[in-house]
Amino acid sequence: MSDSTKVKIVTGWSKPGGSTIAHINLCNLLNDNGIDCTLYGPDVWHLDKCKSDKSENLREENNDIIISHFCRLNSVRVKENKCRHIYSCHETNIAPMNQMNLEEYESIHFVSDFQKKWHSVNHPSVVIPNVVEDLNPSPLGTGVCGIIGSIDIHKQAHVSIQRAMWDGWEKVFLFGLVNDVNYAKQYIEPLLHRYEGKIHYQGHVDDKQKMYDSIDVVYHSSKRETFNYLKAECEKTGVSYRGLDSAEPNAEYLEKEEILELWKNTLKL
Repeated sequence: MSDSTKVKIVTGWSKPGGSTIAHINLCNLLNDNGIDCTLYGPDVWHLDKCKSDKSENLREENNDIIISHFCRLNSVRVKENKCRHIYSCHETNIAPMNQMNLEEYESIHFVSDFQKKWHSVNHPSVVIPNVVEDLNPSPLGTGVCGIIGSIDIHKQAHVSIQRAMWDGWEKVFLFGLVNDVNYAKQYIEPLLHRYEGKIHYQGHVDDKQKMYDSIDVVYHSSKRETFNYLKAECEKTGVSYRGLDSAEPNAEYLEKEEILELWKNTLKL
């Protein structure tokens, strides 16, 4: 790797969410190991969490290695600057790859074998799991149930709330950014009224350790997951995980050192 070579992760979504966490963790992993990496995104949430910048400030430079996600770059500029271009896929039906021009990319990065099989594309690809943050065992004994994830129809927080109520939980903390206001009004607000005093909306919490320390169990009812951060984080904290089979991609969880080596091989560093 030349001293001037830079890795630039460019995403179309840098608000709170699994893909943003994955890119922040990858950016920090690379920088911590002497590989110059910057995460570019359209929003501001990521800016204080790793070496980062706004998407508008991206400049394709000679011999850059670009990892893009959920966005289209100017393929002419990428080619003119002799950039290597890898697409990092963190979705399934939200961004089907059979609708993309895969010839723009040297290879595709998937986060699990399940996801790779779901997309079933004929293009060079690699499976590298996401980096899971370091978390300590939680004290437990709070008597609180947690529901974690974006508030939208895909994550199905309303299903998790109902499951928690059926299981007899008297206090539920609902964590997550409201990505779909109409969904929240149609599915979540009626449950807040029905179970008044039992469900407490906490919004998005940056401090994951603090969040897990406040709960004993997590309910997860997503329609589909490509990696399932929640299960891995529950294993680290000792918080009980109660997820539906639909949310289980059987993703592999690896140590940071193993993930680093896989990325170095993929980036040819």
